[in-house]
Amino acid sequence: MTATVTPAPPRPTTSSDAAPGALRALARHRGRLIGAGAAVALVLGAVLLGGGSWPSSLAVDLSGPLERTSDWIIDNRDGHPLFLYFLGHVSNAVVVSVRAVYLLLLALGWAGVTAAAGLLAWRVAGLRLALTSVAAFGACGLLGMWVPTVQTLALMVVAVAAAVLLGGLLGLAAGLSDRMDRILRPVLDTMQVLPAFAYLLPVVLVFGIGVPGAVLATVVYAAPPMARLTALGLRGADAGVMEAAASLGATGRQRLLTARLPLARKELLLGVNQSIMMALGMAVIASVIGAGGLGDRVYQALASVDVGAALAAGVPIVLLAIVLDRVTAAAGERIGTPPAPRSRLGWAVALVATAVVAVAGRLTDRLTWPEAWTVDLAEPVNAAVDWMTAHLYSGVPLVGGTADWAGRFTTWVLNPLRDGLQWLPWWAVLLAVGARALFIGTWRTAVTAVLAMAAIGVLGVWDPALDTLSQVLAAVAVTLLLGVAVGIAAARSARLGRALRPVLDVFQTLPQFVYLIPVVALFGVGRAPAVAAAVVYALPAVVRITAQGVRGVDPAAMESSRSLGATGRQQLFQVQLPLARPALLLAVNQGVVLVLAVVVIGGLVGGGALGYDAVFGLAQGDLATGLVAGAAIVCLGLMLDRVTQPTRRRDLAGKGA
Repeated sequence: MTATVTPAPPRPTTSSDAAPGALRALARHRGRLIGAGAAVALVLGAVLLGGGSWPSSLAVDLSGPLERTSDWIIDNRDGHPLFLYFLGHVSNAVVVSVRAVYLLLLALGWAGVTAAAGLLAWRVAGLRLALTSVAAFGACGLLGMWVPTVQTLALMVVAVAAAVLLGGLLGLAAGLSDRMDRILRPVLDTMQVLPAFAYLLPVVLVFGIGVPGAVLATVVYAAPPMARLTALGLRGADAGVMEAAASLGATGRQRLLTARLPLARKELLLGVNQSIMMALGMAVIASVIGAGGLGDRVYQALASVDVGAALAAGVPIVLLAIVLDRVTAAAGERIGTPPAPRSRLGWAVALVATAVVAVAGRLTDRLTWPEAWTVDLAEPVNAAVDWMTAHLYSGVPLVGGTADWAGRFTTWVLNPLRDGLQWLPWWAVLLAVGARALFIGTWRTAVTAVLAMAAIGVLGVWDPALDTLSQVLAAVAVTLLLGVAVGIAAARSARLGRALRPVLDVFQTLPQFVYLIPVVALFGVGRAPAVAAAVVYALPAVVRITAQGVRGVDPAAMESSRSLGATGRQQLFQVQLPLARPALLLAVNQGVVLVLAVVVIGGLVGGGALGYDAVFGLAQGDLATGLVAGAAIVCLGLMLDRVTQPTRRRDLAGKGA
């Protein structure tokens, strides 16, 4: 006998049942809906608004209020309570800290400082790094740059310590709280995107020419990478480990100290590394407002177009960066490991040895590097630059010289890109920005991007901003094309990664100004040299972050793909790159920020646009011109961030479930 099953009558469809299906359909067709809406808006804009650049009736002249603000600061700098009881104490604390470190280094003498660096590196990372540190400090003296090196080291110790502390606290807040992440994101964007020439002017107005303004400007410039990478590391902590810690009854503080921070150690170390690199790269720019040290030597050499002297002062900056990078990385690797049985004895021996060497140097009156032990690097470098200019600028057969390449890049890439952007109606640019931001983010993201771009028009610098945007887009495209490819190769080959590390250190720590002179010698004056310098400067950060992200993919996922027979190419495109997506997006963000910073400095070599206005404002003390250009650059950077960084949003299909 066969049992008969009577099907249940279908349940009537209600509005609550239909809602999830509609939301899922909306999510699937999100891109098409945005495209259709943009097309309709494009037609309506063409009919109702016509074409043309940003209308002058919608622009605001800020020169009057900014000039009054500048006058108020100058008049009240010596008597207002804000300066006397707050900013004055900040300035004094910076001066005292830098002076204390500087006097300590002078008291140790060249032999004591070199011995201390070598012994510290020995205790932290072993004999090889100790020898590297000794050789680096010896090279600084050999190049005749000992005193400027000590001055820069004192300033950098204070600035980097403050930047790491500030960035770490901001990153901790952003990593543990979604709300703080949303609040701090535009703040970090502003701190990092605002060009140095723009915020040096208000710093000088408030603190005057000297060390306090230079240190604070360096802190503002170097803190955001630490904050971003700290937040990235905390948010990327393994969910299984965190769940296991919670199941064992660990409190939030215990989970942070025993799970999140140890799991984020690589990102924290990379943040310290990036802060050191950016702080040392800032040394030259800070010299414009009286930082002194190696940056001042580079700036003076570049003012006289002396590439050799600029390189002689730039090499010690690179050597300092390499030593600080290696020592801090090795110290971080030892976090959480039990100390060796004789660790305290080793530190005591190192301390006593440093004191003995320092006392011996003082007794023999050899605190400063002997002048007879120096070599001249400037002359052979200048001879090499002259040869390159004579033979590569226009004398290469068949392929043409570097000047021809720069001309072709300007004619075929930069000019069409600039002219195309400036040809578009202003409302079409806003529409394109909003549609792109909405496609990868939320309505809030799109509104922020549109408002940032509209603010540029309100400031009255629409056409110069589009000129700068064309240079940034071209430079970012080249940077990402090269940087992601090299970063992937470095992540997949340990030997290539080790070989690239010192090269990346050199390129990332050379001051931004140093790139401009050889670039101008090879490519001439114009927008192409500014783009070339920006690419070279931004490339190391993109390579580092890409390699770190690809290398940090979960080994279990890689092993699973191998067990399923995936080829190396399949592992790269189907496992490593998708799992490294947060790091790749961060690489895009850092590439945009660094490119924008150097394209602005390219105003010194014919880049024009907003960069020229920012440089002109600092040189002439024109707060209105400098700050308006700086604010426009911040808005440009904020817009680029919003249209390149996808925003996490609640899936529409899951929202109605």
